[in-house]
Amino acid sequence: MKTEEELQKIGEEVVEVICEIYDPEIPVNIYALGLIYDVEVSEDCDVKITMTLTTPNCPVAETLPVEVEEKVKTLPSVKDAKVEITFEPTWTKEMMSEEAKLELGML
Repeated sequence: MKTEEELQKIGEEVVEVICEIYDPEIPVNIYALGLIYDVEVSEDCDVKITMTLTTPNCPVAETLPVEVEEKVKTLPSVKDAKVEITFEPTWTKEMMSEEAKLELGML
């Protein structure tokens, strides 16, 4: 059984790995883009990631969630990882971090 602190640390490791994944059309990582809505770590170290895509017919709709799952599963502290795609709320440019907006010349 992991402590709340240990589970939080695993969540932070998951976010670090997610920050290494980039949208192929936009030179910004998917976390900074605001595509990750939630990261939940269960007491069993299973990770559930709720994310969205920039558009429902995004060219990487089939591959991006799988890439996220596979990379998160490489963490020794993670037992399993599942990605759930949602379009509620709909992604908008306002969800991007200040860094992402700066990188894309939107500030």
